[in-house]
Amino acid sequence: METERLRILVADDHSVMRNGIIKSIMETFPNAEFGEAANASEIMHQINTSKWNLAILDISMPGRNGMEVLKDIKESNSETKVIMFSMYPEDQFAIRALKAGASAYLNKDVTAKELGMAIQKIINGGTYITASVAELMTIELRYDHDKPIHEILSDREHQVFLLIASGKSVSVIGEELSLSVKTISVYRSNILAKMNLKNNSEITHYAFKNNLVE
Repeated sequence: METERLRILVADDHSVMRNGIIKSIMETFPNAEFGEAANASEIMHQINTSKWNLAILDISMPGRNGMEVLKDIKESNSETKVIMFSMYPEDQFAIRALKAGASAYLNKDVTAKELGMAIQKIINGGTYITASVAELMTIELRYDHDKPIHEILSDREHQVFLLIASGKSVSVIGEELSLSVKTISVYRSNILAKMNLKNNSEITHYAFKNNLVE
């Protein structure tokens, strides 16, 4: 693929972060063309109206999160490859993202050099797996028969679960995810039912016990 034809869509609800990602990518691909999006609606508009070689998606965005958007992109028959870019540690979302069709899962503290390496491998048809993600995949294959119960949660339930475990209230979570308190309460009820837990304290205890939050 010719570098000058590389088109990358950068999606994050913070303009400073988008600018930082673009600047990092330009160190390896100075002739790349960039598009920007701040939410799911803008992302899918760009995907449906233009051709992109790669989309870099943040997981935490207002409304539909990056995991949901990833699935939308794959269901749209778009040939766009996707890198999930997140502040969350690999053990929280990496395996989920790769199973959903992402070509890489990278933390936001990744160096410009590694980001460039990941993009190069992906546009050449590969999947970029960091050493820590490879280790997680090995562990999952080895112990899949003893999968922890939180793995049965949907992606959005998993996100709400982590936010509750970190001590945030339903109203604060609703504001952070741009969802109503009622909707977050429904997710909370689903989490408690699926995991056979009784309250937020048990959610927090489970999360700490399984090293899902610090």
